[in-house]
Amino acid sequence: MSDPIFDTPEGWPRLIEVMRRLRDPEAGCPWDIEQTFATIAPYTIEEAYEVADAIEREAWDDLKGELGDLLLQVIYHGQIADEAGHFDTESIARQVTQKMIDRHPHVFGDDSNKKSAEQQTRDWEAAKAAERALKGEERTLEAVALGLPALLRALKLQKRLARVGFDWGDPEPILDKIGEEISELREAKLSGEQDALEDEFGDILFALVNLARHWDIDPEAALRRTNTKVERRFAHVEDGLSEMGQTPREASLEEMEALWQAAKAVEH
Repeated sequence: MSDPIFDTPEGWPRLIEVMRRLRDPEAGCPWDIEQTFATIAPYTIEEAYEVADAIEREAWDDLKGELGDLLLQVIYHGQIADEAGHFDTESIARQVTQKMIDRHPHVFGDDSNKKSAEQQTRDWEAAKAAERALKGEERTLEAVALGLPALLRALKLQKRLARVGFDWGDPEPILDKIGEEISELREAKLSGEQDALEDEFGDILFALVNLARHWDIDPEAALRRTNTKVERRFAHVEDGLSEMGQTPREASLEEMEALWQAAKAVEH
């Protein structure tokens, strides 16, 4: 007997119906039925990072699959919301469509479309600020999502502060601030107080993010780039050790450092 799911039009309608069936209390999948917004949220974050990873690798076939996985997360949350009577998947699409129209008056309205990218960014931020005001969000740092990666959240907090004038006028004093924070970190280490040490370490990271912002560096992307570089160079170290019949656990630090420096030399 054929399953009527295959008579549902392909694309968005069938995906929504598949999710509805997976969540069906009587005939659905036990695992899917048990899920909530909270239990699915970590998968949503993971899928977004896998999209970013595919883009960074320029793996376009992988990207198509990862975007599908991320879309499934949206459908999943929409289905849970529909069951709870909050909203449905179609309303998600309607709301974001209207948001794009409202935030692009230079495309969908009477504003000039000859504005610079910088002016359009300022207009976008002004529109977001107006939306926050309508929601009753009056404080400058209100509603910066807690679930963001810490570096990205620090960057967003600093951008909000900069918009109200609470910002360094020049990046040079930030370098001095970083040096000051490192001195305080050393003092905290000498004190033996772990909470103080963690607090000062966080201050250094926050100051580094501030410097990155002033130098137009994406701190998250910069750290990902360094992570990739470390992976690449240590692979060179392991290859070199393998040729000598050794593993990293068997080699000395001096041997590994020599191979690391050789990897750096090849890159430069």
